[in-house]
Amino acid sequence: MAKGEDTRQAILAEALALASEVGLSGVTVGALAERVKMSKSGLFAHFSSKENLDVAILEEARRRFVDLVVAPALREPRGEPRVRALIDRWFVWTEQDFMPGGCVFHAAAAELDDKPGPARDALVASQKDWLATLATAARIAVEEGHFRSDLDLSQFAFEAYAIASGSHALSRLMRDKASERRARTAFERLVTDARRAPRRSA
Repeated sequence: MAKGEDTRQAILAEALALASEVGLSGVTVGALAERVKMSKSGLFAHFSSKENLDVAILEEARRRFVDLVVAPALREPRGEPRVRALIDRWFVWTEQDFMPGGCVFHAAAAELDDKPGPARDALVASQKDWLATLATAARIAVEEGHFRSDLDLSQFAFEAYAIASGSHALSRLMRDKASERRARTAFERLVTDARRAPRRSA
């Protein structure tokens, strides 16, 4: 069983790299089998369908995202330091060697936004969890007195998500070398606004 799991993980590592370059639709059983030097039937035995393979790729990406971004950030002090760690590590995520074509979540979003099914469900679940993690970190920052008490947590998470997603899109598509710097500037404005005293009603 251990050997079988090692083989499956090796396949998923190659599948994740390929998906970042050509999208989930480009990760065919034939292309992946050639890449990992296996027979199609041998590879198919690990996943049983293209749909299951797509879901497994997204779950592998999610596992790595938690290991590289979320878990280390959650070890930082509660409040603003943790919020900043989540964002800092998110920028690092998009530069990982195991995704040579960029963030697989962004690539999959373009393919799956109007395509119902288990793969889309897996992607949506991962992104909802990430938004919830950002909102929770902001809520804790409010509790710690770092952010204002009337902060709209969902709005904060939305804007942080949009900033980083925009940075990735401009970096990959436009080859804009200033995209991360601009995104970090935008994020600083977001944090500055979150620190302000609660707004008084008229």
